[in-house]
Amino acid sequence: MKVCGLAASLALVAGVAQAEGALALYNWGDYINPEILSKFTEETGIAVTLDTYSSNEEMLAKIQAGATGYDIVFPSVHMNDIMLKLGLLEKTDINLSPDFRNIDPANLRSKEDPTSSYCLPYAWGTVGVFYNEKVTGPIASWADFFAIPEKTGAKIILLDDMREVLAIGLIATGKSVNSTDPADLQAATDYILAHKASVSAFTYDSMALLTSGDIAAAHYFVGGNVLFTEMPDIKYMLPSEGATMYQENMCVLASAPDKENAKKFMEFYLRPEIAALNVAQQFNGTANMPAREMIPDAIKSNPNITVSAETLMRLHIFEDIGAALKLYDRAWNTIRTAQ
Repeated sequence: MKVCGLAASLALVAGVAQAEGALALYNWGDYINPEILSKFTEETGIAVTLDTYSSNEEMLAKIQAGATGYDIVFPSVHMNDIMLKLGLLEKTDINLSPDFRNIDPANLRSKEDPTSSYCLPYAWGTVGVFYNEKVTGPIASWADFFAIPEKTGAKIILLDDMREVLAIGLIATGKSVNSTDPADLQAATDYILAHKASVSAFTYDSMALLTSGDIAAAHYFVGGNVLFTEMPDIKYMLPSEGATMYQENMCVLASAPDKENAKKFMEFYLRPEIAALNVAQQFNGTANMPAREMIPDAIKSNPNITVSAETLMRLHIFEDIGAALKLYDRAWNTIRTAQ
């Protein structure tokens, strides 16, 4: 994922936000199809700017630090809940829009916004392992993944993401990725530390390193599949022990300068053909049920992207863990600083 310079971006956003017909988005890097933004501007005359972030925590920190000028953010569902508790989000009543009937009730995952009166379910996907099968041979589990360096001499990397990395340890030790039990967190930490020597880096630059051949396998988001349609040796798998899934929601900030335009964009995104455009570029899932019939067959038929009900049963999704986040922070610091 790429992250733009905040200072330059905010200056741009601040200038545009004062103009008539403006909309400023703050989203995960490359997580929205530019064609959608162009179509929205063509139809409405509203100029759209986009800045990007690489983690929920980065986005929240910037907003809490006073970053202004943004209208819409795209937090994962657990961060959606945290931001609601902090009073950072605007009620939109998007659930009252006629096209909200397109949204799958299974994607109404927010604990604080169970009817989606604030935010719109936007995209979902999985977090698994990409690997060069020519180097690693077939792999099917976290145990296989961590064994790659010893077996082949090749490098592997993990995401630079506290909850995703700790989730591996929690899943491998049979616990919930939302556990608040200190003993569970200690066991998860010990599991990751036991395998840390095999990990070359914690980074989001995974796909570039895998494409160049610098590494043999990487912990990463399903959307990375878009890069390897012409590289048949690069495979994606969801480990047999379990893996995580994510859901991002589209939310309007309470501080948004153009709330009316933000609501227009949410309603625009409710159209099946628009949601399907994003799936075609992102290689992930959508909450928009009619859009699922419009996505390319290669995505629709790929079991690692359009996962089965059986696979869904071994996927975990993050929830707001409240004060227990301090336990995770300490565990992550231990992992990152351990020699």
